[in-house]
Amino acid sequence: MFRVHRYLRTAFCPFSGPFQALGPVKANEFAFALGSFVIFDFVLDTSPRQNANKICFCARLIRIFGSALGISADRGRFYEAGTRLLPVSDYLFAIQGLDMDTKLMIFDLDGTLLDTIGDLAACCDHVLAARGLPRHTYEEYCGFVGNGVMRLVERALPEELRTPETVAAVRADFVAYYTENIDRFTRPYEGIPELLRELVQRGIRLAVASNKFQIGTEKLVRIYFPSIRFDAVFGQRPGVPLKPDPQVVQEILADTGAAFGAVLYAGDSGVDMDTARAAGVRSVGVTWGFRDRAELYEHGADHVVDRPGEILDLL
Repeated sequence: MFRVHRYLRTAFCPFSGPFQALGPVKANEFAFALGSFVIFDFVLDTSPRQNANKICFCARLIRIFGSALGISADRGRFYEAGTRLLPVSDYLFAIQGLDMDTKLMIFDLDGTLLDTIGDLAACCDHVLAARGLPRHTYEEYCGFVGNGVMRLVERALPEELRTPETVAAVRADFVAYYTENIDRFTRPYEGIPELLRELVQRGIRLAVASNKFQIGTEKLVRIYFPSIRFDAVFGQRPGVPLKPDPQVVQEILADTGAAFGAVLYAGDSGVDMDTARAAGVRSVGVTWGFRDRAELYEHGADHVVDRPGEILDLL
């Protein structure tokens, strides 16, 4: 792949003359992007096999061209992008996605596979009430979750009590109580069990990447998806940074041997979209979770869907 990249840059940069007004670096980048499109789409005739992949590929080419011209595209609108250029990894990612079917789907857990907010809120309120502290609304808890239990507890505590010692003590109480009461209100989102069964039927491997503590993540997957095979189920573990750090995705790819271009990552938050981007895999934002559509777009979702079944069109 890197040899192909160097060849294209060498072959097409001499034809960047018409774009030299953009500056030598931008002109060369533009010529390389144009050459990549010509070689891979016309000469080799390797257009994506499915419309979703084609749209994703073309969108990335537009971003490349826009970067070369000093503009950027965001949901159909163009604006000034200064002198920022996309890294070489973006070119490789776009080319790698050509004609490659999805072989692995990575799912966030809370807000994507399972509606867990009822149990998270009830257990956190229980711990707060035991200390004589105020409880919170459903809407507030939707904003608290997504970055691990430590941040959930920290956000739920009054600001004057957010000391490391207090947060750690409340976290310990929460984990103990939540682990025992983890499935009172939690339910899979409508259409999720059917989606997972269809993915397995199609031979697509499955994995979970969550910021929930590992024991809780494993327990929920075991309770609600007992008949579904997951190749990896990873939550928050000591020594492993939380999402949006891409390490958890990188571990999943190493364990499964999946290629970057054959992976689709599904999540309900900007943290998930940032994680997919950092890991170099395609992302799909889901709107049935704890965050809104605007957040997903703002964090660079490649796709956004409103129902689980729509994910099948992106494979």
